[in-house]
Amino acid sequence: MLTIAALYHFTRFSDPAALRGPLAKRACEMGVKGSLMLAPEGINGTIAGTREGIDAVLAHIRALPGCVDLEWKESFADTMPFGRMKVRLKREIVTMGQPDVDPRARVGHYVEPAEWNDLISAPDVAVIDTRNDYEVTIGTFEGAIDPGTTSFRDFPAWWEANKHRFHNKRIAMFCTGGIRCEKSTNYLLGQGIEEVYHLKGGILKYLEEVPEDQSLWQGGCFVFDQRVSVGHGLVPGDHRMCHACRRPLEPVDRTRPEYEEGVSCHHCIDEYDDARRARFRERQRQIALARTRGARHLGQ
Repeated sequence: MLTIAALYHFTRFSDPAALRGPLAKRACEMGVKGSLMLAPEGINGTIAGTREGIDAVLAHIRALPGCVDLEWKESFADTMPFGRMKVRLKREIVTMGQPDVDPRARVGHYVEPAEWNDLISAPDVAVIDTRNDYEVTIGTFEGAIDPGTTSFRDFPAWWEANKHRFHNKRIAMFCTGGIRCEKSTNYLLGQGIEEVYHLKGGILKYLEEVPEDQSLWQGGCFVFDQRVSVGHGLVPGDHRMCHACRRPLEPVDRTRPEYEEGVSCHHCIDEYDDARRARFRERQRQIALARTRGARHLGQ
């Protein structure tokens, strides 16, 4: 059984590049795989490994400047959901493109998962899903508003165009693990919205703590690893990834004529030319060859 830790923390790193090498080295020493992002505003990512390995990497991160209060969410898997370990340098750990947004200054009111249902059921509350459209497609909260954005950068423009819809409303926001809401609630506070709330720990914490028979969640929750989706109790779902466009697919989607494993799906059948699809087929052939050898291809 492998432990999966999803984490983020906003803090000030004066030299993120200096932190990258030692962090990657520690993760590799402990056999931990996944993806971590370092930026001047903090750290974000998901890693997987043995209990000992995850504990060691988390201890290393907590020793970084300002990270002693790091929080993370854990789930478990029988197989490794990542092919390798990546530690990348970014301008932002979640890209909103709003230089004045600073979650360290202030954020909305945190709402515990046990209290979330009551809040979003109130008639004066508008519930906004801050995730990308392909994530919302496979699951969201009952009655939540989907901005239809393809990138978090699009959220400020969507708000500007739609803010008139929320006059005299309290705003409740949610995302996968909570990191987007740190920025989106700070953004709305800066826009003069007085009552802004967000789900503490995100959807993942809600699915972990709220019993299914009491849940207002519908569908699966997209996750950024090879599990693709999880449901109540953080049990892996039955979605698979289209390795051409990286969108999640339900079992019925994989029976459609547009679907070719690793090459295309009904979402992206018209998005790539023949040359790109030929490269995708070659990658898929190499993945299949690796499987016959009992190995794992890095493109998988």
